[in-house]
Amino acid sequence: MSVIDDLLTHNRGYVARHGHRTLPTAPRLHLAVLTCMDSRLDLFGALGLDLGEAHLIRNAGGIASDDVIRSLLLSQRLLGTRAVMVIHHTRCGLEAFEEETLQGELEATFGERPPFRLGAYRDVDHDVRATVATLSQSRFVDDTEIRGFVFDVDDGSLREVLVD
Repeated sequence: MSVIDDLLTHNRGYVARHGHRTLPTAPRLHLAVLTCMDSRLDLFGALGLDLGEAHLIRNAGGIASDDVIRSLLLSQRLLGTRAVMVIHHTRCGLEAFEEETLQGELEATFGERPPFRLGAYRDVDHDVRATVATLSQSRFVDDTEIRGFVFDVDDGSLREVLVD
């Protein structure tokens, strides 16, 4: 059996325990969280969230890409979210490579560079500030409350990064 088959088996047990319940589409806390796709981030556990309380938007590095801004626009405009948490984390894989070097390798392999930035960085606090600034400056994102944090993957703590 493959890992996907194992997960499908798990899902059948989940369905049996879950029961039928209808949650509203709009998140109850009116919160959207932009974070990394890293599998070490259990934000439901770390933040005490339950199903139906927040939108989680995940990509490599928690980058404020065009698709993230699209998701936030829809979350805010159609589903009433007002607060945005940006959560990056310690020991992120994006700290482990040089953007230009990997872009060059990809160009050698595929004959062109990707049309998007990969997001390498060296300073997690600086990257959180840059992400918050990008969202705050977008005319498509309501900047009522946008705050940035770093999640420690080793102890689960959350530290706020103050933005000037």
